[in-house]
Formats: sequence, C-alpha cells, structure tokens
Amino acid sequence: MFTPSELHAAIARFREPTHVVRRGSEAQIGVAFGGEVLPSRRGEERAYALLATLPALYPEWLGDRSFCEVHGVRFPYAAGEMANGIATTRLVIAAARAGMLGFFGAAGLRLERVEEAVRELQATLGDTLPWGVNLIHSPNEPALEERVADLLIRRGVARISASAFMALTPAVVRCAASGLSVDPSGRIVRKRHVFAKISRPEVARRFMSPAPGEVLRALAGRGLLTQAEAELAARVPVAEDVTVEADSGGHTDNQALTALFPTILALRDEIAARHAYTRPIRVGAAGGLGTPGAVAAAFALGAAYVLTGSVNQACVESGLSEHGKKMLAEAELADVMMAPAADMFELGVKVQVLKRGTMFGVRAARLYEAYVTYPSLQAIPAAARSRLEKDVLHATFDEIWAETRLFWGKRDPGELAACERDPKRQMALVFRWYLGKASKWAIDGDPDRRVDYQIWCGPAMGAFNAWTRGSFLAEPANRTVVQVGLNLLEGAAAITRAQQLRTYGAPVPPSAFGFPPRALG
Repeated sequence: MFTPSELHAAIARFREPTHVVRRGSEAQIGVAFGGEVLPSRRGEERAYALLATLPALYPEWLGDRSFCEVHGVRFPYAAGEMANGIATTRLVIAAARAGMLGFFGAAGLRLERVEEAVRELQATLGDTLPWGVNLIHSPNEPALEERVADLLIRRGVARISASAFMALTPAVVRCAASGLSVDPSGRIVRKRHVFAKISRPEVARRFMSPAPGEVLRALAGRGLLTQAEAELAARVPVAEDVTVEADSGGHTDNQALTALFPTILALRDEIAARHAYTRPIRVGAAGGLGTPGAVAAAFALGAAYVLTGSVNQACVESGLSEHGKKMLAEAELADVMMAPAADMFELGVKVQVLKRGTMFGVRAARLYEAYVTYPSLQAIPAAARSRLEKDVLHATFDEIWAETRLFWGKRDPGELAACERDPKRQMALVFRWYLGKASKWAIDGDPDRRVDYQIWCGPAMGAFNAWTRGSFLAEPANRTVVQVGLNLLEGAAAITRAQQLRTYGAPVPPSAFGFPPRALG
C-alpha cells in the first residue's frame, strides 16, 4: 500500500506524467519516469494494473492559451492596477520580466505623473515585454478621463485596464477603437487592447458588444477617430479581455465569483454568437484570489487568466508605506469593511478597505452621513460640526476649504464656480478632502495619521496571510510580486492535479490540496 505522504509526493510532481494504477480492487498512484511505472515498493511490479495516464501539467497551461499568445506573457496571470501609483512602475517591470502582465495604477495621479510612468515603462520594457496602464472612470471629472485616454493613445500604450466604468464613455471607446486596421488577409488588427474590469452583467454586455454607433460617429465627427476606425469598431467588441471582479479591495460589488463568473461566461457566448465574432473574448477572474485553492477554483470555472490585487499591495514593490504593508500582513479574513469612495462620494459608491488598525472606514461613514443629512456646511449644527472637525478631520471646515479651493483653482476652476451655485457641492469637496488624503497618508506613511489610513483591501488578504503563516512569505520583506504570483500559480497547478486524479477514482489524500509557499524562480 502507498502511504499518504507517498501519494502526496506523487501528485506534487505535476510536471511529470502520472499513472493511475490498481492493486487488487484499490486504486493507487504511481509516477512515470521515462514511461515506466515505478511502484512504491520493490518486488511489487506485477501487482499493479495500469488504469489511466494523466499528462504533465504546467502553470503556464492553466488558462486560455490565446491570452499568453496575444499578450506575449508566459503565465495567464496579471497584477492589477492599485490606484494612486500603489501598483508602481517597479511592480509592473518585475511582473513583466517574470512573464506576467502588470498594470500601472494611474487612478488618482496627476497627468504629469502618469506620463512620467509611461515614459519609464516604455524606456525599460519597450514593446517586447507586456505591460499596461489603468484608465479609471471619472464621472465627476470627465475632462480628466479624456486627458488620460488621450495620453495613453498618444504614447502608444498597448494595454489599458478600464475600471469602475458603469457605462461606455467616449474616452474608453476611443481607447478601444483608435488604431484599428485590417491586415492583408482581411483580419481586423488591434493596436491596443482594453481590459474591462466588470462586476455586473449589464456592464459586461456593453464591453463585449461593439461600441454604440452614436458614440463612434461623435468621435469621428470630432476628429478623434478616422472613418475607417469607426467602421471597424462596429464589427468587434470594445474589449476582448473582460475581467470578472468578485469580492475585491477598492471598488467592488462584493459579488461571489462562483455565481458571477458562470453568468458572464454564458453572456459572452450569447453575444459572440449574435455578432458572429471570429476570435474569442477572454474572460478572466479577479477578487478573492489570495490562495492557490482560490486561483485553481477560478481556472476550474473557466477563467482565461487571473488578476490579483490586494495581495500585491503588500509586496515590496508596491507604493504603500512600510507601516501600511505591516498592517496588511496582520489582516485576517474579516478585517475589511465598506467605506465611501473619494472619487464617487456624491453617488454613494463605496470601496472595500482594511478595518483592522484604522478608523478610516468608520470616520468616512460619519462624513457621508452628514453629507446626506444636511444641505450645506453652514447647516450642520455647531455641536455636530465641532465633533467632525475634532474627531474626524482634525482640521476646521474653513481650513480645509481654503486648501481645497487652492487645489481646485489650479486643477479645474469650474469646480469652484459650481460650489458657488451649489453649497452641497462645496460640502462634498470638503469631505472628499479627508477621503483623498487618507489614501495619501497610507502611501506616505504619515505617523500622525496612522489611524486614518485608507488601505484598499479585500478578504483575499486575510486568506493569503493564513496560507503563508509560518512560511517565508509571512514576512513582508519576502513578499515580492513575482514570488507571490509564482506560488499562487504553482500551488494552483498542484491542486488542479490533485482534483484531476481524484476524478479518476484515485484515493487522493487531503494534504494534496495544500501547497505550502516555497522560494521559486
């Protein structure tokens, strides 16, 4: 008989063909070396009958092969675009050099800072290694969204991750359609690829369908698309890479991947058949992917690729402060909560943030409650105003407004004019000061505002910490984006292998579904 440890060792060798053999009426496992089945015990060769052979499995093969081919990556794996530059150029470069795809976190940054990052990525990686940049939906600043899109197109960024979009805007349609052409065989060629991050079927439908004709005509009328580009865009989906985002850090609908993903796959098939697309729309998975088991489950659902976020924020290459990374390393599964979003505060949109070690979520909720309760700053009762200034903001409304007025005077004077017409708009900007600053304090590691740190985080972070506890990855200094990615992928391959063998009727030990982190590379 094989011992559980011997069975586990056999399964773990997922890069070699594995035989399922039978001894008597019991199925056991042997490992193939050079095509020969070697039993666990000497002298028992004749006691085994071969039932089936399982080919080798590699982490590179877990997703859709076309993802790796189209984007020039080794692994079906992407590191997501954590905003405010937390997904740094350093992180993107490390991922690219390891055969993974990384997106720079452009959301919330000045246009000059985004262009500086694009220049660095182009100088370091060029067009030979894959990388991308984020374009976030900015409903309160559509002109900024347009300027970022213009920059990415002008600089020739080949991969753009579109996030937080609830509808198609001219900016994101332009990113998808600009540069479309036809090769000599008549095949439509994309100059750039839009990755659409979605969590609702109605949004997925918009990105999986061709761009609306009225939007294309308007862009062509403005000279932002050629007539040929507009005509070609009417024949292809806006995005051929759609990331289904479940319960993630930051912007999220807290969806369950196992419910949402199959729904989006069925929608993809319906839309592809209706429009007679000649090439696939790849559907990836994100949100809650903090362990090899979760990654294996995503691929088992049919994910073409996986995209991680929270776990990369704790890596050495991320732009979060060292204290912020330490806070993430101590997070457990339930140490997250929803809080008002800075960029969509007035709409009541929320983001998922770290709860442990910070009062940000609670304090931000108090600001939003005041916003919906009162028509203006002046209407807030003196006692309530004093509590907000003292306990939450640590500054007076007047002090914050003076700073805010200076900021918007340089960025968009139109905002100040709107505040003069609408006092509630002024209140929103004052309260958004705290929400925006809280993220910056976490990035800068401001020791005086640690209790106010806003750190975007989903339950994947707690799961990752539980998985890595007692291993070399438990130490924040060892958490590199490449080590995290390789361990998640290797572990997913091992767990997938265990499940495959179990479906053959082999008695797979429970330990085979665990994968302790190890130094890889």
